[in-house]
Order: sequence, then C-alpha cells, then structure tokens
Amino acid sequence: MPTSVVNITVHGIGPTCRTLDPGEDGTWVSVEQFERVLDAAVGRQDVRITFDDGNASDVEIGLPRLVERGLTAQFFVLAGEFGKPGRVDIDGVKALHAAGMSVGSHGWAHRDWRRITEEQAQEEIGDANRVIGEVTGTPVTAVAVPFGSYDRIVLGRLRKAGVRRVYTSDGGRAQDDQWLQARNSIRHDLDANWIEDVLNGRGSPKIIARQFAARNVKRLRGAP
Repeated sequence: MPTSVVNITVHGIGPTCRTLDPGEDGTWVSVEQFERVLDAAVGRQDVRITFDDGNASDVEIGLPRLVERGLTAQFFVLAGEFGKPGRVDIDGVKALHAAGMSVGSHGWAHRDWRRITEEQAQEEIGDANRVIGEVTGTPVTAVAVPFGSYDRIVLGRLRKAGVRRVYTSDGGRAQDDQWLQARNSIRHDLDANWIEDVLNGRGSPKIIARQFAARNVKRLRGAP
C-alpha cells in the first residue's frame, strides 16, 4: 500500500437541480471533467476519491461511472438533508453502500463547525453519525469537515466521538495512516494540467509551504 496518498474531493456533477449556496458553483463540474479525473485515477493506488455534500449527482452520475471503472470512493453525506431537492435520499445512501462504497458523515446541515453551539455540535457529529450508521448498518468512523473549517475544539469533539479518520480541504498529499487527511477539491475550471499536477504532487514549493503552514494554524487555533 502507498504511504503517501492524494485525496480528491468531488462536490456536484452535471446539471444542477437545486439552488446552490454562494460560491458552491465553483466546485460544481461537468460530467466530462469528472470522467477525466476518474480516468486519471484508474490504476492509481495512491489516489482516493471522496464526495462531499450528499448531492443527488453522487448516485445518479458518480456511482455508475465509478463502477464502470472498477473504482471505489468514500461519500460524506449530510444526515439532515436526506431526500431534499437535489440531495441524496435514504435509498441512494443504501445504494452507495450496497455497491461497495464507503459512507461517512459531512454533518447534519452543512454548518461551520467552528461556529456552532454545543447543542448543534451534538447534532452535527453525534446525531449525524448515528443516523447515517442506522441507514447503512455500519458505524460511521470517518467524517469530512464542512468548509474545511476546524480548530482544536472541533478536533477535540471528533476525537471524543471516536472518529477514526478526519478529512479536510487543506490541499496537498497526505500520509496514508494520518488521522487528519488533507484533500484537494476539483473545481469548475480544472483542466488536464491541474489533474496532472495534483495527482503527481507537482505543486510549487511556495504552495506546498503555504498548505503546510495553514494546516498547522488550523490545528492549533481555538481554546486549549
């Protein structure tokens, strides 16, 4: 198994069927762009595909194309959004699980976990993990942090909840056995150069240094 991996994050694919949140269109890609990323990942044990937000396109577009290529992925869904327009429903989550995909939590209502109350944190982490686990019949052990927004308080809550793997949006490569996993979001303007650079770790030294510094700041900020 590879010791260094690159985690790719997919949000929405193809035509939109709901009103997008501000800025969300920046991470919505065409079917063709999505397929190019998948084709580049085939045969690469060091490339991991993840999905955030629980969009209906995960099941309608993403799943069949993964299966066609013999790929698996991890889907991070929003427990409080099941069945809403444009979102995956419970049957869709079950279909992902039945197809051999991993299903984790992206929380309850896509809130910023650095700006929530203790009661909301229970819903976002505890309740969401429980509901998703009940749907799949498998305990939730991995979560993806909404907006990539975390600090010491958020990480402490996740450790207390027994989460075994936390996925962020920090960019760059990650060590396979790390608890905190950096990811790279595909964007509406991705091209062949972006795919080549990200999958092969060809970011500039300045960008890599900036990503490293940002991760350290996020880990340390917040109340002790």
